Amino acid sequence: MCLLSLPIGSPSENLHDEGLPMRTVRFPVFLLAVCLITALPAQPQDVLTPVVVSPLVPSTVAVLGTDGKQHLVYELVITNAGTATATLETIEVVGADDPAKVLAKFEGGALIARLRDAGRGPAITAPQIGFSGTRLFLVDFTLDKDSRVPATLLHRFHLLAAGPPGSPPDQAVAQTYTIAPIAVGTDVTVLGPPVAGKGWTAFNGCCEAGGVHRGTGLAVNGQVHYAQRFAIDWIQLGADLRIFQGNEKDVKSYPCYGAKVIAVADGTVVETLSTLDEQVPGQLPDPKTMTLENVDGNHVVLDLGHNKYAFYAHLQKHSVLVKKGEHVKRGQELGLLGNTGNSSAPHLHFHLMDGTSVLGSSGLPYVIDSFAVAGELSGEVDGKWSKDFSAHPSERKSEFPLDLTVVNF
Repeated sequence: MCLLSLPIGSPSENLHDEGLPMRTVRFPVFLLAVCLITALPAQPQDVLTPVVVSPLVPSTVAVLGTDGKQHLVYELVITNAGTATATLETIEVVGADDPAKVLAKFEGGALIARLRDAGRGPAITAPQIGFSGTRLFLVDFTLDKDSRVPATLLHRFHLLAAGPPGSPPDQAVAQTYTIAPIAVGTDVTVLGPPVAGKGWTAFNGCCEAGGVHRGTGLAVNGQVHYAQRFAIDWIQLGADLRIFQGNEKDVKSYPCYGAKVIAVADGTVVETLSTLDEQVPGQLPDPKTMTLENVDGNHVVLDLGHNKYAFYAHLQKHSVLVKKGEHVKRGQELGLLGNTGNSSAPHLHFHLMDGTSVLGSSGLPYVIDSFAVAGELSGEVDGKWSKDFSAHPSERKSEFPLDLTVVNF
């Protein structure tokens, strides 16, 4: 606010000599030309960014994994709008409140391994993007358990890209700019377990970019979706640490076949399917036989409220016990674990998502409220998994089971 001194009365009154003293008062006046300019923060300078970047989804959530670290998982859409071929050299993740502090850094092989074509093309082997080309970049990094997570993340790109106006159209010059904000929320859903018992292993779990689920983005309903971002294939190993005992081609040789699948929370059934036949284990079915309608096999989708939906896939034929519109309670049996749809062995595929479409939604992180970690698997030799088990399983509260973690529910 600015103060201005003005005389009381009209100009003519103040100019006449009538023996009266001229009085002045001070009162506030908004001087837009000066005061507002002084009060407003300086606007950042515009920057030419021939490579444009945006997050695939507007926000992400840090989730505590069984390794004791906070995991952040999301995707960036990168498009080269410049005429010269662009080369991505380094991508750094920083907090908007402290951009000088680098939270994660990707370069070399680690950068290339996280690049994907917009479609289902061959593996990316180089960091170059041609004119009008688009890449998806799969972000995954961790912070210590007690680290403060910024409310907004930014991404600093070091790259070669088209120069300013007037530059040769095919000439790329070194550039650095910080762009692509993504909000980080704190709303992590707490669920119960989807199965019961000991020795359940999280196969194809989070969070490496090369994982079957994490690395799969599908173009559905006009958008690219990573519905399986946090999906897990739950398989129960036998006492000999094998996923089957006897004939590999017989579903009954698998210890987890027929296990009860249960509700992870109270909810409402919004979709079911229970009429598909079991697949023969040992290999995936012929891709020509797979459609959007049968790829997930017999399944159940639960509406948990607040735009969160639980998805259970590959259930046994005619085993689903609930119907659309039915209200279920946490722990209630929904069906039996099977081997239907796009499956090579009996298992329960489970993930949480933000919509009813099992493929056309965004996968959400979650934690399981209570379980014990028995150990983790480290590799498979001749069908038998090597182990790193503790004699005393570690009790856990509100954590997300990571890939190859063996848990007791």
